[in-house]
Amino acid sequence: MKFYQFFVLSLFLLSCYKDHIPNETKELDLQWEFRQVGTDNWYPATVPGVVHTDLLNNGLIEDPYWENNEQKLQWIEQENWEYKSILKLAKKQLQNDHLELVFEGLDTYAEIYLNDSLVLKTNNMFRSWTLDIKPYVVSGNNELKVLFISPITYNKEKVANHPYQYPSGCEKVDVKVSPFTRKAAYHFGWDWGPRFVTCGIWRHIKIHTWNNVQITDVEVYTSSINENDATIRIRIDVDVNKLDIENLKFKLAFNDTIIYSPVNSELSVHGEYFRIKNPKLWWCNGLGEPHLELLRVDLIQKKKIIDSREIRYGIRTIELVNESDSIGTAFYFKLNGKPVFAKGANYIPQDMFLPRVKDEQYIKLISDVKNANMNMLRVWGGGIYENDIFYDLCDENGILVWQDFMFTGSLYPGDQDFIENVFLEVEENVIRLQNHPSLAVFCGNNEIEVAWNNWGWQKQYAYSAKDSTQIWKDYERLFQYIIPKMVISSASNIPYTSTSPLSNWGTVENFNHSSMHYWGVWHGREPFENFENNVGRFMVEYGFQSFPSMETIHKFASDSSLYLASVCMKNRQKSYIGNGLILDHIRQYYHEPKSFEEIVNLSQEVQAKGIQMAIHSHINKQPHCMGSLFWQLNDCWPGPSWSVIDYYGKHKKAYEVVKEEFK
Repeated sequence: MKFYQFFVLSLFLLSCYKDHIPNETKELDLQWEFRQVGTDNWYPATVPGVVHTDLLNNGLIEDPYWENNEQKLQWIEQENWEYKSILKLAKKQLQNDHLELVFEGLDTYAEIYLNDSLVLKTNNMFRSWTLDIKPYVVSGNNELKVLFISPITYNKEKVANHPYQYPSGCEKVDVKVSPFTRKAAYHFGWDWGPRFVTCGIWRHIKIHTWNNVQITDVEVYTSSINENDATIRIRIDVDVNKLDIENLKFKLAFNDTIIYSPVNSELSVHGEYFRIKNPKLWWCNGLGEPHLELLRVDLIQKKKIIDSREIRYGIRTIELVNESDSIGTAFYFKLNGKPVFAKGANYIPQDMFLPRVKDEQYIKLISDVKNANMNMLRVWGGGIYENDIFYDLCDENGILVWQDFMFTGSLYPGDQDFIENVFLEVEENVIRLQNHPSLAVFCGNNEIEVAWNNWGWQKQYAYSAKDSTQIWKDYERLFQYIIPKMVISSASNIPYTSTSPLSNWGTVENFNHSSMHYWGVWHGREPFENFENNVGRFMVEYGFQSFPSMETIHKFASDSSLYLASVCMKNRQKSYIGNGLILDHIRQYYHEPKSFEEIVNLSQEVQAKGIQMAIHSHINKQPHCMGSLFWQLNDCWPGPSWSVIDYYGKHKKAYEVVKEEFK
C-alpha cells in the first residue's frame, strides 16, 4: 500500500513486534562466474562488469581497442551469456517482512533465476530492478543465475515484422535493433566511437530488508528566494506495510538544525513549506560558490531510527526562458533570478565498457571542466543517465547539467509495452536526479524533431502518409505528453524542453529562434569564418574533429599503421568525411603536412582555431546568444573525434583555447 505526500507530510504510526528493527541496505560482494551459453567452461567474472571485459580479463579475447580488434569481436553481440553465483543468507535476514534483491543495472535483456526458479525478466538497461526474494530462497546457500539474451536475437523478429524501418542512429548493420532496445545507443556505433553491444551486470547488486514502513522518496526544492530568506518545499513518500498506529514520527533536520519534530504520539499533519533565514545560495561556476546544505529525514519509532535519507541540497531557483522576444525566440537560463550565459560542452560516456570508469576519472574530468571555466555540461541522449558521482561532482563544482533523456538519432515504437517501459525508466531517473542543484533542464531527445522536419527521413525510408501520421503521433505522445507529465509530477521545479535543437541551421531566420545545433562547419563543409556569422540564440552543438596525441595513438596502433590510409586509421575514423575534411582545413589554414605526426599535431591546431572562432563569436553576440556548448568534451575510446580531452584524459590544444575563451 503506497502513500504519496504531495502537499503534506503525513505521519503513519505503526506497531508490531518488528517495529523497532531498522531498514537495511547492503551492497553484495559475491564471487561470480560466467560462460557462453552452449559451452561447458565457466570463467571468473567481475561484477559490476560486462561480458567484453570478462572475456578480456580471462585472456579469451585481445584488447578490443587495439588496432582492428573491434571488427574481430562483433561475434560477441550475437551470443547469449550466463552468470552465476551463490547468495548466502542468514536466518535472521529471512525473518524480515521484506527481503529484496536490488539490481541497480542489468544490460539489458536478462532472466534471473533463484534456485532454478525463474523469478524476473528485465528489458531496460536504464532501470533498476527490485525483487522480493523471500518466496524463493532458504537460509544458507542459494544459487543465483543471470542469463543475458543477445539484443539482436531478442529483437530480430520485431525488426522483421515491424511495418516500417526506423532510422536507428548510427547503426551500420543489416538488422538494426537499437530503436527497440532500451540500451545506450552509442553501444551500437556512432560517428566518434566503435560498435560494442555489451551485456552484463553493469551496476551493483544490493540486498534490502524492511518491515512495516520505508521511505521511498524525498523531494526538496526551493520555491522562492528573497534578500533575507528562502522557502523550501519538502515532500516525503513512504511505503506502508501495516496500518497499526502507534509511536512513529518523522524528524527533519537542515544542516543539523531541526526544522520539524513532533512531540506527541498522535497522528499529525504538518505543512510542507519551511523558511530558511539568511540562506547561502548555490551558484554555478564563475557566479559564486556552489553552497550545499544537508537535509536529513529520519523515520523514528520507539526512539529508534527505522529509516532515514540524507540529501545534499543547494538552495537555488532555476528557470528556462524560451519565449518570443524582439529578436525571435529566446532560449536561456536564469539561476536565482539572474540570466546566465551557459559556457560548456557535450558529455558522452567515458568508456564503451561503463563499469571500467573509476571514481578518479570522474573527479579528474569534472575538475578539468571547472578549471576550463565552464558552467554547464550536456549529458547527451545516446549514452546513459550517469552514475550518482557525476551529479554529485557537478553539485560540488557548480556545473549546471542539461540532462537529455536517452533517445537520439532515431524514431521509436509506440506500442503499449514500450511506452510503459519508458514510463518507468523516466520516473525512476527523474526521482533519482531531482534534488541535485546542478540539474538545470530535462530534454526529451537529441535531434529527432529536427531530423524529421529537415533530414528527409520520410523519403529515405519510404514512409507512406499513413506511416508518417502514426510515427508523428507516437513521437508527440512520448515527448510532448508522457515524459513532460512525469517530469512535472515528480520534479516540477526542473524545466523541460521536448527536443534539441528546436531550430535548424538551414536558413538565416533559424538563428533567431531557440536552441541550435550548428553543423554548417563540418557536415556542411563550410569554412571556420562562418562561425562568426551563424550564431543562434543558444548553441547546443558545434565543433570540429582532431586526432589525439601521438602518445595516445601509440596505445592503440602499431608503428606499421601510422599513416592515414592504413586499415587501422580508416576504421578508427568513424565520420564519413573525417580525415579528408581535417586535411582540407590543415591545408587551408596551415600547409601541406609532411608526415603523419604533423597531420596529428596540425589537426589539433585546426580544431583549436575553429573552436576559438566559434566561442568568441557566441560570447560577443550576447544577449542574442546566451549559451555555447561545444561538441564534445571527452571520448569513449582512443581515436579521432570532436573531443578536447582524449580517452586517457590528455588535453588537446583546443582545451586551452576553451579555457581562455570561457575565462
